[in-house]
Amino acid sequence: MRFEKWQALGNDYVIVERGDLPFELTPARIRRLCEPHTGVGSDGVLLLDQPAERGYVASLRIFNPDGSEAELSGNGAREAIMYLRRSGWTDSDTFSIETAAGEIRPIITGPDTCRVDMGRARLRSKDYPSGDADGTGSLTAAGRTFEFQHVSIGNPQCSIDVPEGLEELNLAEIGPPIESSELFPNRTNVSFWRRDSGDEITARIFERGVGETLSSGTGASGAAVAFVLKGGESPVTVHLDGGDLRVEVG
Repeated sequence: MRFEKWQALGNDYVIVERGDLPFELTPARIRRLCEPHTGVGSDGVLLLDQPAERGYVASLRIFNPDGSEAELSGNGAREAIMYLRRSGWTDSDTFSIETAAGEIRPIITGPDTCRVDMGRARLRSKDYPSGDADGTGSLTAAGRTFEFQHVSIGNPQCSIDVPEGLEELNLAEIGPPIESSELFPNRTNVSFWRRDSGDEITARIFERGVGETLSSGTGASGAAVAFVLKGGESPVTVHLDGGDLRVEVG
């Protein structure tokens, strides 16, 4: 099969076009593709196809390395956007693509940069059905109790403020029980973040169906929303292991 592999701040995806696939993209095949030693190795698969409706350049489906489908990925969307432009699907700097989370509208700002409207952030969603209007809550993982902020950025985010000891957190131990908590029937992504200044935070990301990653666009967005709700200033510079993202919260 023909594919390209792209990365954004270390968040890497295999990109395939539907017309180039010689077989159905099943969960088992997705897991094989994403295997680091016997496959291509990636944080997931981006599948591009012709759009179902007029007005869109393409349809984008996003798959996690465990074979499950994600509603949205900020870095994955940015990679797909730049791929579409470079591969001749469009010659416009502004266009729309379909995703499971709805319409995504990017603005290409340079040879390898773009800005993406991630849509409306919500504090209440079906992914945290027991939550109240402000989306806050608490849970216990690995013997520790964490206060969290639920934010839906097309996909569920559990954002946890960690004022001290962020670097020392063992995400491989703490992440899985939070991801699979009974509070989140569709599982959740988790971002652990720390305030650095009035408009800067540092975040570590544990993605649903992936594990710890170098970066996440939706995770950074969820953490930025949680930070602004606590008095932080927008735009927020989010320092991630893979690099920095700039997130504007309206």
